[in-house]
Amino acid sequence: MPRYITTGNYTQAAANGMLAHPSDRGAATGALVEAAGGTMEVFYATTGLNDFTIIATADDVTDIIASLIVAGASGAARNLQTQRAFTSEELLAMQKKAGDLVTAYSSPA
Repeated sequence: MPRYITTGNYTQAAANGMLAHPSDRGAATGALVEAAGGTMEVFYATTGLNDFTIIATADDVTDIIASLIVAGASGAARNLQTQRAFTSEELLAMQKKAGDLVTAYSSPA
């Protein structure tokens, strides 16, 4: 099943909410991803440029995007970025397929 890595930041409103009412953000995030049709594998609070990293799987990327729209629209998260992740086995298969395609391409250079 395709795996997606999402990073993002909390907004000031979210930080104020966490101060007033501490909550398990991983559980809340997992429930949203599952409601959209995906499965959250892990939630990390992180340091640096991003406040959190989520690793989730879904058959369809639109499941992940739908959950991000909800999170962003809530005013709790910003700078949401999602990347499709590939295992080393998947990368190996891509390399082999590329090798098979070499003769099908004619470079303009």
